[in-house]
Amino acid sequence: MLLELDGLHVHYGKIEALRGVSVAVEEGEIVTLIGANGAGKTTTLKTISGLRRVTSGAIRLNGRDITRTPGHVRVELGVSQAPEGRRIFPGMTVVENLEMGAYARGGSGRARLGAEFERVFSLFPQLAERRTQPGGTLSGGEQQMLAIGRALMARPHVLLLDEPSMGLAPRLVAQIFAIIAEINQQGTTILLVEQNAAQALRLADRAYVLEVGQVVKSASAADLLEDESVRAAYLGGDVAS
Repeated sequence: MLLELDGLHVHYGKIEALRGVSVAVEEGEIVTLIGANGAGKTTTLKTISGLRRVTSGAIRLNGRDITRTPGHVRVELGVSQAPEGRRIFPGMTVVENLEMGAYARGGSGRARLGAEFERVFSLFPQLAERRTQPGGTLSGGEQQMLAIGRALMARPHVLLLDEPSMGLAPRLVAQIFAIIAEINQQGTTILLVEQNAAQALRLADRAYVLEVGQVVKSASAADLLEDESVRAAYLGGDVAS
């Protein structure tokens, strides 16, 4: 098992945000977490990244317990996240933002990072055209591409994506999801949080449904697409579009 969450409990003060969440991600998979706002999806990703403290339970990466491992060490071990809201550095150029993604590998050095730049610019040609442009001047779609590209610079084994389609026009959403599929086909395992449940389930191999900090259902993505309760709650009863 590449990534395993075992009975995670996480608190924000006295509020229990995760209540015994268990999730497994096999190498090479795309796994998605779906659920309403406040269900605990983003908290789950932040906990995996080391941004939220675990009250109880365990996180294992390739069998290694990383529950108490500092976040920057988790990046070195192969966990990288493109966060909700993109969180790029607006005053830094595209290239400088990408270099920040490789910090865990020993700082900058564009020649040394040539293969990573080549991969990102191949996936996102728009970024190659804007490599000297400040991140804050990019469109919303380009900023999302930059956030994903920055996460890829760390050469992750598992890529955590939090709401990659947020705020994007339908045409750009389709483009982003096609690129996510390509990243996976290149060998990167993906754990995806996405409000657009229909798109996420079409893309993923397996899925977990979270409600109020708990996993209430898990199955293949294809099965959940046909699940009447999931369709009613998250897909509007229509997945044809």
